[in-house]
Amino acid sequence: MAVPIPPSPVPAAPAPPVAPVIPSAPRVKKSFPGKIIFAVLGLLVVLAVGVATGLLSRVVPGLGSSTLTYWGLWESEAVIRPILDEFEKTHPGTKVNYQFQSHVEYSERLKSALSQGKGPDVFRIHNTWTPEFRQYLSPVPSSVYSVADYEKTFYPVTKTDFRIGGTYYAVPLEVDGIAMFVNNDLLSKAGLPVPENWDQLRDAAVAMSVCASSNSTCASGGKIIISGVALGSTQNVDHWQDILAALLLQNNVNLSNPSQLSSTAAEDVFNYFTSFTSLHRLWDPNLPTSTSSFAAGKVGIYFGPSWRVFDIQNLNPNLKFSVHPLPQLPVDLARGEQPVAYASYWAEAVNNKSSNQSKAWELIQYLSSPDVLRQLYQRVQSPQRAFGEPYSRQDMSADLKDSPYVATFISQAPLLKSWYLASYTHTGPDSLNTKLSDLFAQVISHEKNVSSLATEVNTLLSSYGLSSVQSP
Repeated sequence: MAVPIPPSPVPAAPAPPVAPVIPSAPRVKKSFPGKIIFAVLGLLVVLAVGVATGLLSRVVPGLGSSTLTYWGLWESEAVIRPILDEFEKTHPGTKVNYQFQSHVEYSERLKSALSQGKGPDVFRIHNTWTPEFRQYLSPVPSSVYSVADYEKTFYPVTKTDFRIGGTYYAVPLEVDGIAMFVNNDLLSKAGLPVPENWDQLRDAAVAMSVCASSNSTCASGGKIIISGVALGSTQNVDHWQDILAALLLQNNVNLSNPSQLSSTAAEDVFNYFTSFTSLHRLWDPNLPTSTSSFAAGKVGIYFGPSWRVFDIQNLNPNLKFSVHPLPQLPVDLARGEQPVAYASYWAEAVNNKSSNQSKAWELIQYLSSPDVLRQLYQRVQSPQRAFGEPYSRQDMSADLKDSPYVATFISQAPLLKSWYLASYTHTGPDSLNTKLSDLFAQVISHEKNVSSLATEVNTLLSSYGLSSVQSP
């Protein structure tokens, strides 16, 4: 019997291969670093904008803010504060610390502070001070006034006063100089018109004068009761420096070239000036000052800047007087000669060591704008002060053409010239203004002659780094 053979086992189907387990790599969020970078950059932009606009300084006190120290003259805190507040509103983060300065020893205090690196950011200088303060002055940026815009905006005398090379170093907020003040009653009594030249002035002065003599004239040297004009002395003629300098310039004496001070033209001026005491005897060095004498009605003709109107009115509110242009010497138009008036005014400058020079110049640009100048002019008016500072801008001359006192100073502004011989600049004994005044006074008092004056002026100018033919 056959033994049955069992069927061969059918091999089981092989199990499907199992893929090896490979640990998966962690998922990388590729956008994460990018968001951080953009967030940081965004924050930096916000911070930069916040600092630049001053918005952040409102939230974080002191951050992004700056304070300008401004030394001012003549205008009190009460007058100028509202104007500075408006500047601060339009320049968030910038504060202005206005410090009203006394004029007494002002130049010495200012120079001392600047030399020690402790000076103000913005300060006021006289138009004759540029050589002495040049090392402390920041140039006017073209973003504030380009050279072309500056010369179009302000009167030509600024080119002499504040320009060195092709650069300007100060911006005036006013213009001023000397003019002729006339006692209307005395001139009317003499029956003469307002003098237009120096010969007419002499004749009017003689006619208005009254002295204690047999015929009331003054040539014999009698006591002066009424002086026709306050001229001829340095002791009691206020602003004699400006009057003398104007006469010299009108007589074609180039004051910046001292050799011309020994010329016949210069000597003629000195003789004319002193003739009112030595020859005509219309003035006496022992009389009260020319300003007080004019205010008292004892002087027919007086010379002074616009601000003397306030002094005269305060001393004598009832005095009837008028202000007229400076008399002239004959002008030869064929030789290119022009009438000459004499300047004495102030301007704002910036400390070149200031860490806020850009903001400082923005402040000066704001203060010298037409709208702000008008505000300043109006704010200072009071019973003690009939008007503000005459506008420094040529494009504002029409604004004051009908002002009874200021119109004359504005009409003279295009004719203004200047030099370092100037009165009431409130400088110390070592200043250029004071030393020049001393030299010229010695010629008027006959302690020196014009020849020695020329030599000494040349030496003095050289000591201040000024060449003998350099303009201020």
